[in-house]
Amino acid sequence: MKIGIFDSGLGGLIIGKAIRKAMPEYDYVYLGDTKRVPYGNRSHEAVYEFTCQGIKYLFEKEDCKIVVLACNTASARALRRIQQEYLPKYFPDRKVLGVLVPTAEECIKFQRVGIVATRGTVLSNTFPNEIEKLNPTTKVFQNPAPMLVPLAEEGETELSRVFIKKYLAPFKSKKIDALVLGCTHYPFYKREIKKNLSKGTKLISQDEFIPAKLKDYLKRHPEIEKKLSKQKPTPKQDKVRYGARVLVTDTTDQVQKLSRKWFGDVEPEVIHL
Repeated sequence: MKIGIFDSGLGGLIIGKAIRKAMPEYDYVYLGDTKRVPYGNRSHEAVYEFTCQGIKYLFEKEDCKIVVLACNTASARALRRIQQEYLPKYFPDRKVLGVLVPTAEECIKFQRVGIVATRGTVLSNTFPNEIEKLNPTTKVFQNPAPMLVPLAEEGETELSRVFIKKYLAPFKSKKIDALVLGCTHYPFYKREIKKNLSKGTKLISQDEFIPAKLKDYLKRHPEIEKKLSKQKPTPKQDKVRYGARVLVTDTTDQVQKLSRKWFGDVEPEVIHL
């Protein structure tokens, strides 16, 4: 059985690549809903519906035992309902994990935290709620950055600089000591975002700690880990291509280009949910 990674588009490939680098022995299937990206401006019901369709495909068609919702909007708007209602009814022996709680665990190391995310994630207030559960003294400030997802999906760098400066401006007066990239697409702009942060401000990027969190989860749940298929690549095998597939719901030249740039030389396959 495989590890599935689901995202609204291609941004989750950045996390997917980091996970595979940390745990290369497992088989992975990435599914990006490129036909309906972005999820950030969708209703709760639409996000839930789309996410359920994605994980259903990964469970039924790709034999995944566990699925990581790399999409922060899906984690914020659909994960809890999926875990409490959808899985017990349809897939009681499978697991779906999100990225918000692991991120909240990183946030509580700081006193004043800023969060840039999609409009849907910000409006859900999930980040502040999860952080407060762990440490009520951590102050949280949010600002939506909706244009960064479509710009990242286009591989746009020049135009993004104007929006990055605009989206980070509200944090200047908050004296934050850490900034969370609350969307899987945003690490694409990590270097430019760092340029706009005050000196000493820590950048919390999910691709830098989610792999370790997942590895720890599997260690604590051997009943899941032992069912995951593993292989040992030979020295001649390409480590980027080994043990992984990339699925998308729509493809363009840009999808092909970004898939290779963010994940490696794996040809995306088009599927229909």
